[in-house]
Amino acid sequence: MKIATFNANSIRARLGIVLDWLKSEQPDVLSIQETKVQDHEFPKEAIESAGWNVIFTGQKSYNGVCFISKEPLKRIPWKLYPDDPAEDARLIQAEYKGIKLFNTYIPQGFEIDSPKYQKKLKYYKDLKEYFTKNLKVNEPALWMGDLNVAPEEIDLARPKENEDHACFHIDARNALKSTMEGLWTDLFREKEKGPDHYTYWDFRYVPAFSRNLGWRIDHILGTKPMVSRLKKIWIDKKPRALEKPSDHTFLIAEFSE
Repeated sequence: MKIATFNANSIRARLGIVLDWLKSEQPDVLSIQETKVQDHEFPKEAIESAGWNVIFTGQKSYNGVCFISKEPLKRIPWKLYPDDPAEDARLIQAEYKGIKLFNTYIPQGFEIDSPKYQKKLKYYKDLKEYFTKNLKVNEPALWMGDLNVAPEEIDLARPKENEDHACFHIDARNALKSTMEGLWTDLFREKEKGPDHYTYWDFRYVPAFSRNLGWRIDHILGTKPMVSRLKKIWIDKKPRALEKPSDHTFLIAEFSE
């Protein structure tokens, strides 16, 4: 069973990359973030005509998440803020072969002295409450996506220079840690303990990818049953080197059935 995650930074702009990757890698499920498209403009037909199933939720120009899968997924209705009709399209939940799948695009946070950063911290707090209420420790589940946090110094190339960055500031790291506590395990670190493994390289610094000055902010986390089923997990850097790529790349995990 192969599960993957990818921040596309626009599904329409990266549709060719996504379809080619799906064809070559054949994952059971691919979660995508930052689709950046309203539902009526989502490229559903192109994905389905290539032989895939897809469920999605989006909005104009920002956010947006989807699952692409070989077999139809059971979609589980989920809103973090059910009383807010204008809630951002940042999460989608489904079930695959008895496994609950959570795909989230966590707010980036902008600057640590901004209201957007406080929104990010609150989002993690509210996610923790949701998971606590709706998920049992021994229930098979995966939480994946662009979580916009590098958990430790080893997870970015320049930690000292980024101590006040919204994706590495201690409060953001603690927010992720608190949300994971007692329930979620960082599956990548179950298999890979070393440095220099990243999923994101900033477009604004042109040599970032060639010099591997990146961040590991895209994650696949698992509950205890999924930790024991994990066979391998890796980052596929090749799509980041393609023409007109996303600034992120694919993270893939394989599990025993």
